[in-house]
Amino acid sequence: MAAVGRNQLRVGLIQMSCSPDPNENLEKARWRIREAAAQGARIVCLPELFRTQYFCREEKAELFALAEPIPGPTTEALGSLAAELGTVIIGSVFERRAPGLYHNTAVVLDADGALVGKYRKMHIPDDPLYFEKFYFTPGDLGFPSFETRFGRLATLVCWDQWFPEAARLAALAGPDILFYPTAIGWHPEEKERYGAAQRDAWRTVQRGHAIANGVYVAAVNRVGFEGTEEAGLEFWGSSFVAGPFGEIVAEASPSDEQILIADCDRRHLETVRRNWPFLRDRRIDAYGAILERWRD
Repeated sequence: MAAVGRNQLRVGLIQMSCSPDPNENLEKARWRIREAAAQGARIVCLPELFRTQYFCREEKAELFALAEPIPGPTTEALGSLAAELGTVIIGSVFERRAPGLYHNTAVVLDADGALVGKYRKMHIPDDPLYFEKFYFTPGDLGFPSFETRFGRLATLVCWDQWFPEAARLAALAGPDILFYPTAIGWHPEEKERYGAAQRDAWRTVQRGHAIANGVYVAAVNRVGFEGTEEAGLEFWGSSFVAGPFGEIVAEASPSDEQILIADCDRRHLETVRRNWPFLRDRRIDAYGAILERWRD
């Protein structure tokens, strides 16, 4: 299916820094996508909210002006590029659905440029410098997967990475790979004491999703420092692709812009699931309590 063979999914992750200029970020992303496609990537994924710096560090009503509709300028630009390159592109959009109603949305453009579908981020954080509940309404599209020219895929977004329920439901829709557009980093004052453990937990939980569901997982983060010394974030990069037994297929730098290329083999998915049949042995008759907030 991709240049490396019919059973291969060659993917490209665009780990990039983001400037205050949305047009500059779009042009950088377009250039990097071209470079990934030249290396044989047939599915390319961008980081979360790549057109802007991570504006959720603060609560400002005027920042809603950064939002756009879907379809809109970003999907039109990425769709045109997807058709030109014959490459599937996964983008991230601050979606203006209606006045006062906004989402953090991943979009999938097929290799002919068509908008295959979108996923609205379901889990919305509210932490220091991650004030997303001010901006985003939780998603209402469930956990779909998308059939594209080069394979079936699903997208989740950043904070969704920590929830096994989301990964399971997305995986049950049949994708070969779960993509996680991401914007995550350190509070600089916490980095020395907690930084290594935080990043390791982030990587470990997603490797666990790959293992539990027998799928590839691809997480693509941004890099660079954004904000002020008093209220800034250092994004930790470290974009990676993990195989269905949690093995790291490819991993990027924690600090540098990079195009990460990885080959994901469908035959490997089949082999792992035959020998570790977690989906077969699920007790779907016994999981009703998972719908409770807590068991008192």
